[in-house]
Amino acid sequence: MSVSKSFSMFMQEAPAHAEAWMQAAKALEAASALDKKTEELAYLAVLAATGNTSGIPFHVLSAKSHGASRQEVLSAILLGLPAAGAVVIGAVPLALEAYDGQDK
Repeated sequence: MSVSKSFSMFMQEAPAHAEAWMQAAKALEAASALDKKTEELAYLAVLAATGNTSGIPFHVLSAKSHGASRQEVLSAILLGLPAAGAVVIGAVPLALEAYDGQDK
């Protein structure tokens, strides 16, 4: 699994900030009561609802590697539809292409 171009550049150009970010992310993950598959599905819902699509392919592949089905990924992406509206629909192609192995 590879990270987005934006995240890769962030890690390369601001390594101290990237390290701080990763430490915080790891600490939050350790504090979570969710299993990894559920956590990834929930995170996909948040990414889609906020329109933050650059991380979707990475997190789809992580969810898939932890046992998430294609339908579970799609359901997670569309979960925010009532609250966030059509912004989540923009994440559908990215998520399904990543799940199906067409991520570029």
